[in-house]
Amino acid sequence: MSTLVVVGAQWGDEGKGKVVDALAKSAQVVARYAGGNNAGHTLVVGDRKIVTHLVPSGCAYRGTLCVLGAGMVIDLDVFHDEVADLQKGGMLQNGELRVSLDAHLIFPFHRLLDGAREDKAKGGAREIGTTRRGIGPAYEAKAARRGIRVRDIFNPERLRARLEHNLASLGPELARLGVQAIDIEAEMSRAASWATWLQPLCCDTGELVYSATRGGQSVLIEGAQGALLDLDHGTYPYVTSSNTIAGGACTGLGIGPTAIDAVWGITKAYTTRVGAGPFPTRLTCETGDLIRKHGAEFGATTGRPRDCGWLDLPALRHAARRNGLTGLCVTKLDVLAHLPRVEVCTGYVDDCMPGVHDFSECRPVYRALEGWGDPSLPKQIGAARKLTELPAPARAYLDMISEFTGVEITLVSVGPKRSQTIPIRDAF
Repeated sequence: MSTLVVVGAQWGDEGKGKVVDALAKSAQVVARYAGGNNAGHTLVVGDRKIVTHLVPSGCAYRGTLCVLGAGMVIDLDVFHDEVADLQKGGMLQNGELRVSLDAHLIFPFHRLLDGAREDKAKGGAREIGTTRRGIGPAYEAKAARRGIRVRDIFNPERLRARLEHNLASLGPELARLGVQAIDIEAEMSRAASWATWLQPLCCDTGELVYSATRGGQSVLIEGAQGALLDLDHGTYPYVTSSNTIAGGACTGLGIGPTAIDAVWGITKAYTTRVGAGPFPTRLTCETGDLIRKHGAEFGATTGRPRDCGWLDLPALRHAARRNGLTGLCVTKLDVLAHLPRVEVCTGYVDDCMPGVHDFSECRPVYRALEGWGDPSLPKQIGAARKLTELPAPARAYLDMISEFTGVEITLVSVGPKRSQTIPIRDAF
């Protein structure tokens, strides 16, 4: 294969950063197709921890082209600082970064509006639990055809017209929420400073990725968030504002589906969720706290503690179907070894089915697994570098996941370090 899409198969935070980093060593291009700096990918390179929010996870490899696609929304203040930090660390030194001219931009008024809306909805049914980064308002503007794209900052006349359109549309709501009005002159000045350093990075990234696929290069396409947060196919309205499933790679990058050779999904060995919304296997007991502690389950973007629960196999199978998964990567297998016992959701009461029923209606049916909580297992699992080196309970757990979902397991992560990765099938 030459083109591989990697997506989250749960509610995000599945470890995509580490998996993409592991696969990117064999790729010439790593492209991201959706979302903004509401995503946070954590890479552990040697003793160094790197967190990216906008730059694709291939940034740690010299010469690997990193692409921000048209389907993204980009906060250029965040992007500038992130690139500067990565360059200080020796990365992105050789022109490895490209930005789509058609990606939409997040302005300060998007962030202010996002936060004010969340504050007003706090504690009520309308609270979504967004990251307050302006992602939703930017995508809202895009759909309303008043969005501002990267290419617009190079055309001051058009940019001013777009800002005036936003002022007219959003002014009343901003005033009602007590948020300062859009300062067009300040935004024009900000955009001019952005344009100076951004222009050399910009191009038609759809053509770039298309040419790479046609030229037989290994192209790794990176998703953000997870399949169950997809705007159309997730737990609406508690979703993100973009299409996170694998099909979004085509629209977000501007390539046809025939360019994609394989789709791998990423799942933790358990389930987590951050923000509001249904979560059938959520644990509100000491076990959930133990998973959070040993899994370091705190958001890379917000620092918020994640809700934790047992692995939801029907939801995972649902995600496998929606994404057309050809491979499954299982992360944080080592975390479960800290628990005295493990359960897994194998179905729901009253034959509730995801896609037909709302996830909020699904009450899990669990299967208990015996023999998992051996005190020696955490160290043994973390030291494994081959599938055969994993203890029998861990291998049985992986076999169960693959059998239930009907998807072959292609990679297993047994710890945060690069070396703690067990490749089962080559990506390219």
